[in-house]
Amino acid sequence: MIDRPADTFTIPTSTTDPLAAEERLFSRRNGVYAAALAGGVVLHAINLFMTTTVMPSVVADIGGLDAYAWATTLFVVASILAAALTARLLAAFGPRGAYCIAALAFGIGTLIGSLAPNMPVLLLSRTVQGFGGGFLYALAYAVTRLVLPPALWSRAVGLIASTFGVATLIGPAVGGIFAELHAWRAAFWSLLPFVALFAAIAAWKLPGKRPGTGEKAPIAWLQLVLLAAAVLVVSAGSLSPDPRISIAGLVVALALTAWIGRVERRARARLLPRGSFSMAAPLGLVYLVIALLMMALQPDIFMSYLLQTLHGQTPLIAGYLASLIAIGWTAGTTISVRVTGGGRPGAIVVGVLFVLAGLCMLGILLPLRSDGALGIVAVIAGALVVLGIGIGIAWPALVTHVYRYAPRGEQDLASGGMTTIQLFASALGTAMAGMVANLAGFVDPGGADGAASAAYWLVVIAALWPILSLPLALRILGLGRQDSMEEARQHRDA
Repeated sequence: MIDRPADTFTIPTSTTDPLAAEERLFSRRNGVYAAALAGGVVLHAINLFMTTTVMPSVVADIGGLDAYAWATTLFVVASILAAALTARLLAAFGPRGAYCIAALAFGIGTLIGSLAPNMPVLLLSRTVQGFGGGFLYALAYAVTRLVLPPALWSRAVGLIASTFGVATLIGPAVGGIFAELHAWRAAFWSLLPFVALFAAIAAWKLPGKRPGTGEKAPIAWLQLVLLAAAVLVVSAGSLSPDPRISIAGLVVALALTAWIGRVERRARARLLPRGSFSMAAPLGLVYLVIALLMMALQPDIFMSYLLQTLHGQTPLIAGYLASLIAIGWTAGTTISVRVTGGGRPGAIVVGVLFVLAGLCMLGILLPLRSDGALGIVAVIAGALVVLGIGIGIAWPALVTHVYRYAPRGEQDLASGGMTTIQLFASALGTAMAGMVANLAGFVDPGGADGAASAAYWLVVIAALWPILSLPLALRILGLGRQDSMEEARQHRDA
């Protein structure tokens, strides 16, 4: 049985005409809101991929190679904590104030990074940037529910996902240009005018704080500390070449996650809405599917290396081939929104099947040594697109079902919690992918033999996650059908 509390917040499952709804999304006030929501995500995503591209130049200039990986780790930890605090920020300051604070944090972190004389200062800037970026990303989903009507939610989610996909292509290109010019500091400076413009639009156009919101709600400090510790432990473990340390880090992180779940069940100050840690609750099912699908994507961090080592691609071509997942995500989101309206639970099932199909194709071809054989590389590219399409098809429906199943009065918490789950699962999946690759011989024996073994096992383990998520997606589909039948019955009675 699925526990469905009576105070669950329900949204309509029916959709209006796709073209008409899309026109309303981009018309008048709705268009400004949509642009603001997407703009914050673009800033976050471009910075994320641009910084990854220029980091070798940063280290060559100011040193700190031993702390190279921590520039990403601290950014991710801060982003996860910011996502977890988004509901409190939104309740205290409203959409306008929350976005301005997020932009200010992001801008300050970016400015510090542009002036960093050494690695410790750069790490500080990345942490501050992570807070701002995490807020920007989580607020996009949380504010969508507040400023747009339910009929446009899935289309706004599609727009947000599409802009993130486009940014994954722009970010490396921008970073690569500044790296080639030996002007990595200018890469940070180039973001500042856009941050200022974005903050001005948010301050001018977004609504202020709603009266009567719970700005004095307590903060779940214990759960936040445990969450940060889990991410730091699993990230630190993944950086070690010793697989025993990686496994220990993963085990400790899972134990800390279980501890969070126990604390949440009886805590007054909550990190996630009620039902988030229960498979008997619809919201718990949706969150778990999001986490599993995010973990299925994490072998992507090795994709560029594997394409170069096993399939003879240049770094530039391999990098853009790896980005095909993001392109597929954008395409899948567009398909989902235009064909189904984006909010139907069947899209989740279809998306999971696409993800599994893409991983099966990769499992067959990626471990081979093609030496650049065009046919094999083309099929691998197609598999990456299929993988991304699967996530894109499922994503609008997953987000709208988070809105749908959020307990009444906890919708903001549910929206921020979705991003927290997404980022935390990505960190967990990255650590697990690193552990699997090392155990499979990525480092020892290394070379082409190690890469082939790692490619095989990375894809095999990744395929477990959509397999596990498929029965969960089918349960969500069943709940959706029950809702449709209940709504039809109520309509007849009326």
